[in-house]
Amino acid sequence: MIYDRLVADAGVHAIVADRIYDARPVDGAFPCITFGPSSFLPEDYECIAGRVETIQLDCWSEDQGRLNPCKDLVDAVKDALHLFDGALTINALVSLELEQARVFIDQDGITAHGVVVFTALIEEN
Repeated sequence: MIYDRLVADAGVHAIVADRIYDARPVDGAFPCITFGPSSFLPEDYECIAGRVETIQLDCWSEDQGRLNPCKDLVDAVKDALHLFDGALTINALVSLELEQARVFIDQDGITAHGVVVFTALIEEN
């Protein structure tokens, strides 16, 4: 669902086109988005099984150490997903909210890296 939403979003597409990957390609073009780690905790209520899942998306740009292009991509990802009312193929999405976003320069001194973390509340079927 998250991949489909990012691919379909005009703001995200204007920045990365179709460069949305499971893992960052060694020779991939910038800017791009990759899926980072995720985790979940059970969140069960009376007769309802659920989970709180944390999903990390990594945003990448390379513009001679400038952060603004990566910040623009992080904002586009936030705009596409924060409070998105999407449908899952399995289970039901109750909510999807931005938990945290940060942007920094990687160790190479030229690659900007944005980390965008979302929390999804999911009702399990």
